[in-house]
Amino acid sequence: MAKSKNNAKKLSYISVPSQIINSISSSSLQSLLESPKKCARQSRFFTFVKWGRLRLFLFTLSLLAFFAILKLGLNLDTPFPPFPCGTSAGLSKSEFGVPVQEGGVLDGVDDTVSEPLVASVQLHAQVPSGVERGEEVEKSEFWEQPDGLGYKPCLGFSREYRSESERVVNNRRRYLMVVVSGGMNQQRNQIVDAVVIARILGAALVVPILQVNVIWGDESEFADIFDLDHFKSDLANDVRVVSALPSTHLMTRPVEGSPLPHATPNWIRSHYLRRFNREGVLLLRGLDSKLTKDLSPDLQKLRCKVAFHALRFAKPVQELGDNIAERMKSKGPYLALHLRMEKDVWVRTGCLPGLSPEYDEMINKERLNRPELLTAKSNMTYHERRLAGLCPLNAVEVTRLLKALGAPKNARIYWAGGQPLGGKEALQPLINEFPYLYSKEDIALPGELEPFANKASLMAAIDYIVSEKSDVFMPSHGGNMGHAIQGHRAYAGHKKYITPNKRQMLPYFLNSSLPEEEFNSIVKELHQESLGQPELRTSKARRDVTKYPVPECMCNDK
Repeated sequence: MAKSKNNAKKLSYISVPSQIINSISSSSLQSLLESPKKCARQSRFFTFVKWGRLRLFLFTLSLLAFFAILKLGLNLDTPFPPFPCGTSAGLSKSEFGVPVQEGGVLDGVDDTVSEPLVASVQLHAQVPSGVERGEEVEKSEFWEQPDGLGYKPCLGFSREYRSESERVVNNRRRYLMVVVSGGMNQQRNQIVDAVVIARILGAALVVPILQVNVIWGDESEFADIFDLDHFKSDLANDVRVVSALPSTHLMTRPVEGSPLPHATPNWIRSHYLRRFNREGVLLLRGLDSKLTKDLSPDLQKLRCKVAFHALRFAKPVQELGDNIAERMKSKGPYLALHLRMEKDVWVRTGCLPGLSPEYDEMINKERLNRPELLTAKSNMTYHERRLAGLCPLNAVEVTRLLKALGAPKNARIYWAGGQPLGGKEALQPLINEFPYLYSKEDIALPGELEPFANKASLMAAIDYIVSEKSDVFMPSHGGNMGHAIQGHRAYAGHKKYITPNKRQMLPYFLNSSLPEEEFNSIVKELHQESLGQPELRTSKARRDVTKYPVPECMCNDK
């Protein structure tokens, strides 16, 4: 036992402390204390009811329950009602910008948790003409898929790679440990790179440690999000994955490091391999975008294998995501829309939401108070950033773009993303034109999301699954999730993915004198080559192969 305690102390540097403690509110506690009293009062009441009346009462109650259950069972797959998106009335400014996804509330800026934006509450608005509850989604060229040119997954490794694999997977001297940070999609990218670095160094990979983010407070571990057994078995011929360090290495103080940006395999070997061989354990942090995107063909294929095959979501997450996707598809095709309209997104991008002067002033004030949050070029004004296509699309712009591209009024839209700044009003232009707008909170059955409550990474994983399975996907702004899904949809046969051509279409958005028909024609033409067609990664320097899997990871008969 003493030895175990000593070992625990030696490994304390990799422990991840809890950042957030959830407490039970006094009102909740009071309700728990009161409930037995209510039951006692009910039992005393029934003692005064005559036996005949009681039998009649119980029979009637059972009959009503039977019909209620029957109705619920028959309605599980019925079409969703229009205007599902709602919000609590009277939200104050301090309640805006609270995330449920990777967006995140700004640390130290606004940590008041608001009511969920989507609460299955119908908005009282006029239903557009032709949109009937339960009707099939209108057939439209909007749902047509791009020509994939016959490209299919192609992960044939070279003979040299395969012969080297036996030596790598049998190595028992070197162990790589990694700590990954950020949201789920950011962590996912770092895990892909960690596997490749383990292969470069000929080391076994210890299951990655997911750092607790102080913004989201999600303490989920690798196995909570991903299928660990599948991860190990799928990579068995490439890299050995172990759950923990063996006893022979527990007392070893690891070599620590963080690669430079765009580090090459040669750089990694020259900086770490000698000390790695001596100490036996290497601990890397800060892997985000550190490994070069231009690797050898075999290592590029390994990245695709990890991203598209090995990193399968954990069974509970995958099953719920599949169920929600099936419900969305129950009445025809659906569009998945990743909206980036959270408060912190506006601050970090140096852009303004355009909801009102008050909201613009709020964002400007936050940016002045915390200039370190600005990730865009600080020497550019807001208008310069917008004209350069560096700002997220707001609800008005998303609506006009979808209309121009031919999305039918009754299109089912799955909304993925954090709560937008401005609440319901920020989404109102989109809801007015496309009333069948849903989030996972709308589609999930009662209690289905409870196991994932307060776990932003698991919620993001559900959004990822439903978005990847959609007939059409469109992000309002670039980001880790959009890039990951772009590559995943390409690898699946180039399923339709709309990339908003913000830089070229913005002048037409600003031209209020342009007739709508002409505007729609121009915007449609601008996006003819931005619908998810095959794009060669080799023509895009330093682009990630998991975003552009052609030609390294996909090939056609030609």
